Amino acid sequence: MFTQKITPYLWVEKDAKAVADYYLSIFKDGKLKDFRKFDSDESGNDGGFETAVIEIAGMEFSILAAGPLFKFNEAVSFVINTKDQAETDYYWDALTKNGGQEGVCGWCKDKYGLSWQVVPTEYFELIHSDDPVVRDKAMKNTLKQKKLILAELK
Repeated sequence: MFTQKITPYLWVEKDAKAVADYYLSIFKDGKLKDFRKFDSDESGNDGGFETAVIEIAGMEFSILAAGPLFKFNEAVSFVINTKDQAETDYYWDALTKNGGQEGVCGWCKDKYGLSWQVVPTEYFELIHSDDPVVRDKAMKNTLKQKKLILAELK
């Protein structure tokens, strides 16, 4: 039943199934692995709660919809390592539309407020280059960007 040692658990206010469907609409290779609704008698919570388990990019995420007690913040984010600019554009656009927010340096938030870093893998080669000119240009241009644009970092 458990396929990974550590599973991120995302607390949302309501509708775990809608949250699961949202992420599955972005990560096309994902799947819904479980959905449960617990009424107030089962949960001990007046409003009940819902849980869902999704798998996206080969990683399981659990979702708990149990009220507005906790909110996401930038202290935790997920990095999406993209293969090229087209994939970077896809994830950036999908995560920032319909209430998401652009951040800086490749960071954004989705409509639920969860922070993501959308980063082309080539970016890491640039900022870790042995050539100080390449590193400096990549870092300086990173600070000027919201979505990372590889052509401007090279």
